[in-house]
Amino acid sequence: MFTELEEARSMLRDAVAAVPATGWELATPCADWTVLQVLQHAALDQLVWAAALSGTAMPAENPFAPSGQLAAAPLTFTDESLAASSQAWTLISGAERVPTPLPQGELAPSVAAGAAALDAAIHAWDIAVATGQGSPLTPALARTLRPVAEAIVEPLRQYGAYAAVIEVPAGAGDDAALLAYLGRRPDWAA
Repeated sequence: MFTELEEARSMLRDAVAAVPATGWELATPCADWTVLQVLQHAALDQLVWAAALSGTAMPAENPFAPSGQLAAAPLTFTDESLAASSQAWTLISGAERVPTPLPQGELAPSVAAGAAALDAAIHAWDIAVATGQGSPLTPALARTLRPVAEAIVEPLRQYGAYAAVIEVPAGAGDDAALLAYLGRRPDWAA
């Protein structure tokens, strides 16, 4: 799952880098959040993962209540968060279980990395589709992340981290099926 985590973080960075200057206040599939708030949430989530893995202090801001105010440019904020996350994942080499910020507590490193990848990939999708970039989520990555989603998402729905499952037509691709499982309409458009 570590390769998928790197892929998902790259997707997030690429989606943020491609947001036009006028795109930060656009609506997103996360109904109550703008593009900037989704970015802030996603970057803070990566910082929360870094803190959990390294035993350092959690970010001062709640990822689930993004203010839409950044102290740095959006791409700088993203890069700093992803760098902290990347560094923290190097600390767990050889561990059988690792601390997580999830209600499930400690998880096997591969499941934890998959959970962090799922978060980055889905929010990359949110940002990309909200700003007209098209979906960066590949069927192959979605297929790999689906078992992780099934292992961790249900307890998180009660906290509002994911919406209810949306039905997709039979024969939908793996990417559409994952999005629907996470409560996102695969055909969402701004």
